[in-house]
Amino acid sequence: MPGVTHPLWPLFDLRLTTGALELRIPREEELPAFADIVERGIHPADEMPFGIAWTAIPTRERNLDSFRWWTIAKATFAPEHWTLTLGVWENGVPVGFQDLRGETFSTTRTVGTGSWLGREFQGRGIGRLMRQAVLALAFDHLGAEVAESEAFIDNPASNKVSLAVGYRPNGFGRLSPQGTPRETQRFRMTLDDWRARPRPEVTVEGLETCLELFGIEPADRSI
Repeated sequence: MPGVTHPLWPLFDLRLTTGALELRIPREEELPAFADIVERGIHPADEMPFGIAWTAIPTRERNLDSFRWWTIAKATFAPEHWTLTLGVWENGVPVGFQDLRGETFSTTRTVGTGSWLGREFQGRGIGRLMRQAVLALAFDHLGAEVAESEAFIDNPASNKVSLAVGYRPNGFGRLSPQGTPRETQRFRMTLDDWRARPRPEVTVEGLETCLELFGIEPADRSI
């Protein structure tokens, strides 16, 4: 098909652009640049904002585990369970990762998100913009009806992004990334919430050939 450069895995052609950001699945040779960002730091050493304490693992083991995760996310991508792992570039410079997840999405129409951003790039609105980019993909192109998120209560930066994007608080949970239970704030956004305010323009390319991987029929999507 015209414009399809990866017929064996069309997700490599999926690309989101918004403002100065580009989101796409990175090539294998691009991953070391993201590993370098993690090595320079995502959060203070005495904090753990993630449900799995992957940033506390020694560098060599962390890099191997991260590569395994990236590989597994592709190998297990199927309509009943998928995780879209998108690298994020600002003006061509890698800055972090943004995930979009779906469990039995064709039935539940519900997505989850996860992300990380290098400390040197934080505080400039990038986290908010990249979250909205994948939500635009979910709500405006895949037919999602609900988006969910969760962060530790003592992670104000993540919680602030969720509230700023338009999620509503939706109860509490607990996670223990380092063996000690900690309280989390859960968030939920509906399609009506998404449409209730202006959103940044997001260009989505290469989606049509990927729809079957998401378990989506073209007629099922929101317009």
